[in-house]
Amino acid sequence: MAAKRINKKKYGALLADTLPAVIKTEEENERLLALAEQLIDKGERRTPEEDQLFELVTKLIEDFEEEHYPIPDAPPHRVLRFLMEQNDLRQSDLLPIFGSRGYVSDVVNGKRAISKTHAKALGEKFHVSPEVFI
Repeated sequence: MAAKRINKKKYGALLADTLPAVIKTEEENERLLALAEQLIDKGERRTPEEDQLFELVTKLIEDFEEEHYPIPDAPPHRVLRFLMEQNDLRQSDLLPIFGSRGYVSDVVNGKRAISKTHAKALGEKFHVSPEVFI
C-alpha cells in the first residue's frame, strides 16, 4: 500500500487550528481525546492530512496516559474488564469489534485470547496501547 501524499498547506492549517503539543494537563488530554474521537468518527472519510494529525494526537495521548495512568501488568481480559468498567460499557458495547456475543463473552472471561486485530481496535476505542490486550 502506497503512502498517501500529504498536502503541507492543508496539514499546516490543521495543525494551526488544533495546536497539538505535548500534553501536560488533564484538560489538554481531554481536548485531544475529543479531537481524536472526531477523527475516528470520520473513518474512511478522513483526508491524508487528518490521518497524519490523528496519528500525532494518538501518540500524544498515549504518552500522557502511559505516564499518568499506568496500567499494571494484568491478564488482557482483566485489563479489558477494567476499562469497560471505567467507561460504563457492557459486553454488548463491544459487538462492533468482536462481531458476536459469544466471542465477546469468551474474551471478557479469559476463555479466548485477544487477536492482534482486536487488540488494535480495542486500543483505539480505549485510547491505550494495543499491547495491553496481548
